[in-house]
Amino acid sequence: MAKGKWAQGIQPRHFHWIIQDQLAVCERPGGFGTNHRKVRRQEEIIWIREQGFDRVISLSSAPNNLHNYDELGVAWAHWPFPSHEDLGAYLDSSYTNLQQLLKARQKLVIHQDELSMRLCGFLAGYLVWSDLVPEPPKAISVVEHLTGRQLEADGREVVGESIRLAN
Repeated sequence: MAKGKWAQGIQPRHFHWIIQDQLAVCERPGGFGTNHRKVRRQEEIIWIREQGFDRVISLSSAPNNLHNYDELGVAWAHWPFPSHEDLGAYLDSSYTNLQQLLKARQKLVIHQDELSMRLCGFLAGYLVWSDLVPEPPKAISVVEHLTGRQLEADGREVVGESIRLAN
């Protein structure tokens, strides 16, 4: 039986591939704050499931709506992004876990409440840390190009910390 258009869900806002067919980024399904919509959240999670993602990784500080992934049969992990002083240990652990999931050929989507500078910095930093794009300016440029966002000070701070870890 063919599935109808609505059974496929809808693509999350600000969805972008960072590593084609393996690592993607988006805004939190359903949006955040006063823009959050329950129906949109459900349709976006369905889309994630129907696209064959193995896991959603939330970097949001609060565990808002993570139970909805369980209800729709989508595996998830919660890696809340820390304050500035805990950044090094967090990145070391997160990047190691991310690398293990990617080496296991997991198809992943990462989100925060919004597609923030720190989230973009996290991704650019991973490209540097993992040696996929070892030159920090090029990694920043790649993420800026893929997401259509200029990396500002908050994001560049995360990349700077990833450089320290990579060395």
